Amino acid sequence: MPSQSLFLPSDYFTVVTFTIHATLLVKGSFAGHQSSTCVVPGQEAGCDGPPSLSCNYTVRVLEPIPKEHNAGPSGWHCLSRGNKWHSILALQEGLPLPLNFWSSCIKYLIFLLNFLFSLLGLLTLVVGLWGLIDKESLQSEQLPHLGTDPMLLFVMVGLIVSIVSLAGCIGALCENICLLWFFAGGIFTFLILETLAGILIYALWDQLQEILDRTMLVAITRYQDDSDLRFLLDEIQLGLQCCGVVSYQDWKLNLYFNCSSPGVQACGLPASCCINPWENGTIINSQCGFGTLRLDEAAAQNIVHSEGCSLRLRQWLGQNSWVIRDYILASTVIEGLEFLLVTKLVRDIKDRKIND
Repeated sequence: MPSQSLFLPSDYFTVVTFTIHATLLVKGSFAGHQSSTCVVPGQEAGCDGPPSLSCNYTVRVLEPIPKEHNAGPSGWHCLSRGNKWHSILALQEGLPLPLNFWSSCIKYLIFLLNFLFSLLGLLTLVVGLWGLIDKESLQSEQLPHLGTDPMLLFVMVGLIVSIVSLAGCIGALCENICLLWFFAGGIFTFLILETLAGILIYALWDQLQEILDRTMLVAITRYQDDSDLRFLLDEIQLGLQCCGVVSYQDWKLNLYFNCSSPGVQACGLPASCCINPWENGTIINSQCGFGTLRLDEAAAQNIVHSEGCSLRLRQWLGQNSWVIRDYILASTVIEGLEFLLVTKLVRDIKDRKIND
């Protein structure tokens, strides 16, 4: 009969011991970074061969992951299960921990808002530059009048808004604290300027209207020289159905419409002053106001609007002052909210770096 091997109790003890050690080894491989010694009976430490039942050998075991890691906004309890595994991999590879859910929402909300504002700023900048180039305002003979060119305001506003918005957009996306603080400083400056503008408009309302009257007189004298001023003045006169600042006689200040002028426009008025400037309802008759300044006031009233734009413009501003007020209020609220979101995001990024 063939010999039959028998399992002794000591053999059962050896198998059970090896199974327990192997189970602990498998479980410990998912835990952390501490050293543990697994002793397998049957081989002495220091042997060169593969581990057998008597070899003592040392393995690297991962240390346990804490169930609760109260690390502020980047704490483990704020992360979903999938984000926890990403955080584990980030820790093992030396990468920064991801932001929690709410901080990520703030990050991408700031990115989206500033992306839209940067597009708006770039569009304003392009329109301003196009206006300056089209009117040849950058040439040497036009440079003395560059400060009164409305297109220069478009360029300045578009440039500032684009720079600040792009800083906030890139800073939020790349989590760059320097760019975010630059954006926050720009927003804070806008808040101060808008608050001061609102206070000055409310406190100096009468003085501002006088400044507006003087500005319209300057626009009348430069009516033919600046296409932007001509466009604005025509829109005001057509929209409010008025002519001049105090009366239609103010157009005598213009060298081309003055009766002493040798041109064809002498003693005339712009078509925007006419009561019915439209010819057949589609085309403006540019000569409808010619020769009006030679007529007496009664006859001129049948052709052009005799009332000036100063009084009607003040009435219009008084009736629509709520638009300016609501605009300033809405801008202040939006920019204040964005400033708070940026400071919250910067604080979360700093907390995460400290916890890393």
